[in-house]
Amino acid sequence: MLWVKAFHILFVVSWFAGLFYLPRIYVNLAQSEDPATRATLLGMAERLYRFMTPLGVLALVLGAILWLGYGIGQGQGWMHAKLAGVLGLAVFHLACRRHLQAFAAEANRHGHRYFRWFNEIPVLLLLLILILVVVKPF
Repeated sequence: MLWVKAFHILFVVSWFAGLFYLPRIYVNLAQSEDPATRATLLGMAERLYRFMTPLGVLALVLGAILWLGYGIGQGQGWMHAKLAGVLGLAVFHLACRRHLQAFAAEANRHGHRYFRWFNEIPVLLLLLILILVVVKPF
């Protein structure tokens, strides 16, 4: 079980690195007017999304193994709240994809301020999930 937990944490941390950085690229994409800069940033965003998606899948699969296979947190309120937070992360990940597709199609309708706020969502979800896992308030 400890090996599964160690790799779960590794993939969660790696996935979060992408969830933190990708919206920052979007901030720069939303501000950029130079076609060459936009092409570079779009390429960076596409490669990052492609790299972070399997990391997120592995984090979710290993988390499910810990929960269902080893019974960690089963029937406890903090785990249900954590799962809601993880669902929020998955939705955020898919929203990142939608924004990436909009940038690629040159159909983005959001400014850099929107993406600055959008960038804070994974920070808040990480804070919530960490408190739930470590403190187990209920």
